[in-house]
Amino acid sequence: MSDKQLTIAVIGAGGKMGMRVSNNLQRSNHTVYYVENGEAGKARTIEAGRELSEAADAVKDADVVILSVPDIALGPVSEAIVPQVNPGTVVLTLDPAAAYANLLFRRDDIEYVVAHPCHPSVFLQRKTQAELDDTFGGIAAAQDVVAAIESGNAEKQALAEEVIKLMYAPVLDVHWVTVKQLAYLEPTLVEVVACMIGDLLNEALSETVNKVGVPEPAARAMLMGHVQVALANGLRGDNPFSDACLIAMDYGREKLIKDDWKSIFDDTELDSVLKQMLHLDHIHR
Repeated sequence: MSDKQLTIAVIGAGGKMGMRVSNNLQRSNHTVYYVENGEAGKARTIEAGRELSEAADAVKDADVVILSVPDIALGPVSEAIVPQVNPGTVVLTLDPAAAYANLLFRRDDIEYVVAHPCHPSVFLQRKTQAELDDTFGGIAAAQDVVAAIESGNAEKQALAEEVIKLMYAPVLDVHWVTVKQLAYLEPTLVEVVACMIGDLLNEALSETVNKVGVPEPAARAMLMGHVQVALANGLRGDNPFSDACLIAMDYGREKLIKDDWKSIFDDTELDSVLKQMLHLDHIHR
């Protein structure tokens, strides 16, 4: 960490992620300004003991401006905010979709950074109840962050990493990738695949209970334990799956998975899902 006191502006400070980010930054030694337009967000910010600022006042001398707003709002929000910042300012967004789709207002004299939290690993060794309760991250359980800086400026990357570690604290490590690589991580890897599978597991649990008639506590206990085994064996190789399990897995893959599923890692498919997420007709690159 540097000894320099930074000035940080949080745009959208009263939203879901804005509140999480602000809760952590409020505990830092840096000067933090909080900007929020929505009435509910303003009320949440004030209730949390934070003073609201006008955007122009917050960003005029900011070293880092955090745009903590939904992806679909980043275009117009950046168009309003970015022209007001000083040259060299780091403009940090929380998701890669808008940056990859080139929706952000562009200036050649500022630094664009994207930083997305990984959330605490399912394999994280947790020692306190607070860590056990913090499944999202940013409160008590440690997490990694994946980030991208468009210019590759090492000095600005170090400054951004300092703020990233504060806003997502506690942070184990920040992994630096390209904007495109980050877009393939989120949404493709973790939303298109992992989150979809999580929701599918819940549907399968519901069918087991409602259609087959298995008591819900028994079905949930069996699923929760086997999810951990499946992840530990599949992702870390902790133990081999049994021969019978491998046969069942092949049956499940044949019944549930399309043969061409890996096409989601083609650029055209990435563009397709981002267009749907951002409500766009096409991706600008």
